[in-house]
Amino acid sequence: MTKISLGLEEPSVLRKVTDFLIQKDIGAYLVGGYIRDTLLGRSTRDVDIAVTAAAPEVGRKLADTLQGKYVLLDETNGIVRVILTEGDREKGIQWHLDLSTIHESIEADLARRDFTMDAMAVDLRAARRAGSVELIDPFQGGEDLEKRLLRIVSGTVFEDDPARLIRAVRLAAEYGFSIEAESEVLLGKRSQLVRQVAGERVKEELCRILAVPNSAHSLIHMDRLGLLTIIVPELAATKGVEQPREHFWDVFHHSIETVAALERLLNRCGEDDVLACVPHRLYAGSHFEEEIGRGVTRAVVTKLAALLHDIAKPQTKTMEPDGRARFFGHTKEGAMVAGDILRRLRFGTREIRMVQKMIEAHLRLWQMGGEEGIPSRRAIYRYFRDTGDVGIDVIFLSLADFLATRGPDLDVYEWKRHCRLMEYILTQREEEKSIVSPPKLIDGHDLMSIFGFK
Repeated sequence: MTKISLGLEEPSVLRKVTDFLIQKDIGAYLVGGYIRDTLLGRSTRDVDIAVTAAAPEVGRKLADTLQGKYVLLDETNGIVRVILTEGDREKGIQWHLDLSTIHESIEADLARRDFTMDAMAVDLRAARRAGSVELIDPFQGGEDLEKRLLRIVSGTVFEDDPARLIRAVRLAAEYGFSIEAESEVLLGKRSQLVRQVAGERVKEELCRILAVPNSAHSLIHMDRLGLLTIIVPELAATKGVEQPREHFWDVFHHSIETVAALERLLNRCGEDDVLACVPHRLYAGSHFEEEIGRGVTRAVVTKLAALLHDIAKPQTKTMEPDGRARFFGHTKEGAMVAGDILRRLRFGTREIRMVQKMIEAHLRLWQMGGEEGIPSRRAIYRYFRDTGDVGIDVIFLSLADFLATRGPDLDVYEWKRHCRLMEYILTQREEEKSIVSPPKLIDGHDLMSIFGFK
């Protein structure tokens, strides 16, 4: 049997919780992700505990005793969350403890879980008494962890909770695991069940997938399993839509490759002769780490724009007499379609607005040049005025779009010229910053403060 040490001999939030449960004579088992991450050597403060008493009552008493916050997560199933702070109450580290009730046995509880790596448990009372304790692992989740496999616990996991269809892809992406063959076959067969998942839950899982550095690979995986075009049915129409000869891929694959190219730029990985051309000043600060919505960073929002930037090409496609395809108005139409998609998935107002602005402006940098291909200062001023807080994001999207358009046929000379254009625009922006973002003029309140008026 595998043994595990939780370090409960040292003072910690988890030890305080365990001592509380022992004092109240409540049977309790640590389950799920915390054990998984401990075995993998990962640090986590998200804890799942199954208790032998009514979880809502235990949660309230625990929150009151340890001065935490009580949240009812699932009234039907009696799942609650207690948020505890380690250290300073204002700036300390938060722990999230999700409590559920064991109705039969811990083994029966584990049998209802989704994947074997999350169907392991530890008796907290035994762990408090001894430095290390035996792992309760009826489905060999420990072995699957070692093999880096994501395996379902039973054949009904997806019917029991269809959100697990997307969660499987997300966990595989986050942990670098493969989905076990039979589990993946069943996932593909049950993919239609994802239609039953609430928009909020789809959004949460999708954003966590996009937060992974190589999320384009996961998008391809989702498409192969039949999930992607159920979640975003508008993408189905982009498949097979041919583009002008300078495009290597059809619209659908170009969209995925734009996400991949964006990630290559954001992660600064790939051939030196390509990334070396990108203006270094684009990487200043932590621009893409900004949190736009709950758990949604600017990087994730920009990846969404990359995925959806050509979403309206199918309905705007026309053919010229010479046989050349045109997509007039696809940026404006695409911004509207993207807004509908993101509202359906319950994204926030700011997230939607940013994606729409990026999509509407993603060709503008190409179009700003005059006869010599150099945009005027006025054009640059208008660009940053109109794009506002996504001006830099659109530059990244434009670079990614360029790479994904040419694909393996990338002409390095053309790429360098495009990067020089971005460098020129950024240089002009710095020089004209007083025009683009003029300093605040002194107002009446300032004068009153300076002269001591009340």
